[in-house]
Amino acid sequence: MKRCFDVLISVLALIFLAIPLVILMVLVRLRLGSPIFFRQQRPGLHGQPFPMIKFRTMTNECGDDGGLLPDHIRLTSFGRFLRSSSLDELPELWNVLLGHMSLVGPRPLLMEYLPLYTPEQMRRHEVRPGVTGLAQVSGRNALSWEEKFKLDVWYIDNYSFALDAKILWLTVHRVLARDGINASENTPMPAFCGSVAKGKMSRTLPPKAGKSKIDENF
Repeated sequence: MKRCFDVLISVLALIFLAIPLVILMVLVRLRLGSPIFFRQQRPGLHGQPFPMIKFRTMTNECGDDGGLLPDHIRLTSFGRFLRSSSLDELPELWNVLLGHMSLVGPRPLLMEYLPLYTPEQMRRHEVRPGVTGLAQVSGRNALSWEEKFKLDVWYIDNYSFALDAKILWLTVHRVLARDGINASENTPMPAFCGSVAKGKMSRTLPPKAGKSKIDENF
């Protein structure tokens, strides 16, 4: 049922957003150059890699040594707008349609994090990763890595259609209302270096959803 819901909603969304997506593609090409899309290998179901697609938000400016300049220099005002409005995430609907992702689930992080997870944290890969998730409507970058992973595992153990519907509603509401958006939202989380606590994470009820924006930019 979850997969059928994902396909139905992603198809309808891609049809409804067809013109805005074309406009965004043109704007990204004019403002940031080519390629229009940012693709990166992320771990999906059971940790298997897939190419996650986003609109690019940074230029390809290089320094005198030929290397890319730091992210904060290459991130333009237009790129910050795409991130703060979550418009850069819209191409992930294609990932959902292809079966790489689900509308709701643990966010796909970096491939290099896989060896750093505890066995409990690794459970976040028991389901398809999501465009949005419980952690993203419960605090986003205000949460620690361990708190996010607890929410991911809690979601897996307590999944229901009603829970997915609630997370989607909170996501849409906060994006449209720009609820909780501030300058720090464009600051990425520090890299995950492994959990401090090696014991199993407790499966308690998640904290009340705080003000946040959908998704994270890693």
